[in-house]
Amino acid sequence: MNPVTIAGFRDHAVAVLTEAGIPIPEVDAELLIGHVVGLSRGEVQARAITGAQLSAHDLRVLTEALERRAAREPLQHITGRAWFRALELAVGPGVFVPRPETEQVTQIAIDALRAVPSAAPIAVDLGTGSGAIAFSIATEVPQSVVYAVEKSPDAFRWTQQNRELTGASNAHLLLGDLADAFHELDGTVDVVASNPPYIPSDAVPRDPEVRLHDPELALYGGDDGLDVIRHVSKTAARLLHPGGVLVLEHGELQAVAIAALLRADGWVAVATHRDLLGRDRATTALKH
Repeated sequence: MNPVTIAGFRDHAVAVLTEAGIPIPEVDAELLIGHVVGLSRGEVQARAITGAQLSAHDLRVLTEALERRAAREPLQHITGRAWFRALELAVGPGVFVPRPETEQVTQIAIDALRAVPSAAPIAVDLGTGSGAIAFSIATEVPQSVVYAVEKSPDAFRWTQQNRELTGASNAHLLLGDLADAFHELDGTVDVVASNPPYIPSDAVPRDPEVRLHDPELALYGGDDGLDVIRHVSKTAARLLHPGGVLVLEHGELQAVAIAALLRADGWVAVATHRDLLGRDRATTALKH
């Protein structure tokens, strides 16, 4: 077998992933190569320019990884890692892969927590999954005390692993239903954040990575997509002190319905926030 260069495999991978319908095949190809050979994406690009070759072992592993990605298995499941803000999180089957748009939602929660005039502000993440929101808050606001609850045992094992990976010792985890979580904190919490399941039951996601690999428990929120959000509203109202902030991620077409739901539950100062693409992505509200 003739030696295969990193540049040659990258070009081959881009062609295969393009044919498979991967949105940005160049990125995925370079990240797959970097994962297997232990390089950053920038280092992969540099080695490609210099004509570096792949070992026979790395080529075999890369070929298998490329086949998996071409079959629309999430890149993060293949590498076992997902980047979120400043964190590298462990992910895989059973847990929702965190999305870039949630990084902006998390920033809203972090800003609200930083504005709290307390030496140890308290935040709660309802339905934490991988822990992306909770551990970002815990590490970026290190004086805070963060509580996070997750219902799925399959997801919770990733939550626990990521607390160790991120060193978020100020985060406290609970396996359980968010509707009954943290009664000992009632009326004391400064910020509640949540990225709950909000897809309506009959709205099947287009992307195979989501449809086939993200857990249904993390995706679907009943007939109108708002079932879990109704529980989040009630739990957050119980947890927060007057003036406390709720930060809620949702679908781009749900802002009006969620604002009405929150106002009916007694929330005030309800506001919708757009993501970087101009889509309604989050709603904030204050406990009356």
